[in-house]
Amino acid sequence: MTAALEPGEEVRLDSRPHGAALVRPLARPLVLAAAGVVLVVIGSGAIWAAGVLGAGALALAALLALGVVWRWDRTRLVLTTEKLYIVYGIAQRRAAAVRLARVPALEFEQGVVGRLLGYGTLVAGDFEVPYVPDAGRVRQILG
Repeated sequence: MTAALEPGEEVRLDSRPHGAALVRPLARPLVLAAAGVVLVVIGSGAIWAAGVLGAGALALAALLALGVVWRWDRTRLVLTTEKLYIVYGIAQRRAAAVRLARVPALEFEQGVVGRLLGYGTLVAGDFEVPYVPDAGRVRQILG
């Protein structure tokens, strides 16, 4: 990440999104896993096919959850003295960036849940980065 830095540019923040970003994407695999458990319990009785379907649902839920967590882990937010960018992707890495000098205002928004859990949304013009962790540090950087 730091290879793209210009001379004199310093990294102020380099982190992945807050863990709260996982809540909504993990909901579907969790529901699928719960259905799988129910089917496995039903399949332990007389209906063995339900157990096979349940095991398949559990395996699929695990793969979906792994994909969600892996994408989250491979996402990085970098705030430097010159720019704000986000790097994401697993097989194909992508980056979106904005130069801070071209942004009229850099804002940090926090809702009630964000204040409780310590994350917020960083807004730089049309560029929004949700689930930015360590709200106190970001506010200090934006000072």
